[in-house]
Amino acid sequence: MGSIRNWALAIGAFMLLIPAAAIAADMPGPPPAPSPGPFARAPFEFGSGWYLRGDIGYKFYNAPDAHFDVAGYGNMINESLTDTGVVGLGLGYKFNQWLRTDLTVDYEWPGHFHGNLNCPTLGCLPGPTYSDEYADISAWTGLVNAYVDLGTWGGFTPYVGAGIGTSYLSTSNVHYVNPDASTGTWGGASKWNLAWALMAGVSYNISPKWLLDLNYRYVNLGDAISGPTTFGGQPIHYDNISAQEIRLGFRYMIN
Repeated sequence: MGSIRNWALAIGAFMLLIPAAAIAADMPGPPPAPSPGPFARAPFEFGSGWYLRGDIGYKFYNAPDAHFDVAGYGNMINESLTDTGVVGLGLGYKFNQWLRTDLTVDYEWPGHFHGNLNCPTLGCLPGPTYSDEYADISAWTGLVNAYVDLGTWGGFTPYVGAGIGTSYLSTSNVHYVNPDASTGTWGGASKWNLAWALMAGVSYNISPKWLLDLNYRYVNLGDAISGPTTFGGQPIHYDNISAQEIRLGFRYMIN
């Protein structure tokens, strides 16, 4: 009898569980996650295309246009600005295999200016005679650059680019030597300018993170001035300072 009673209880419990299971099966599941919507933004991932760069190069200055705007003096002749070195750092972003951009800051060591200026004073007569004019001109340059990578073959990627920004030109050691060997000095000064550049180069993939970069750059830095002179405070002007550069550097992909 006890065995029959136990089987009856088990069968009854089983019959009660069937409706409960059916009800549970009919209950709706958890609601789906809301869609992000058309204006949702993907999470920002620093390092997805960012890179650091460092460059060092040699700068071949073109002859500037120098003048002293005081009656009897005017434009200089035989102007030259000696070659010098340049070093730079930058932060960039690579959008895809074709397009990238970076922000660079460069320092150019002083180039030594020399030119000849008409000398109308009594110490220079009989004329025409010319004084020797000298100055050291250094530069800081900040540029926003954009590049087009032209494809990769065997690890080599040629590219072209352009940049625009600002330069800060400073003069120092401004002095002259007259034909009669008399000398004098003027103070230096600094000036902000619009600067721009055109470049072409090739990079080589040393590893997935490191690239070697060799490039040519033409850069226009604007104008420089000396400090005021005793001729009504007029400065000496050194206009249209431009250069061609050969640069070697590295790029490091942060991702």
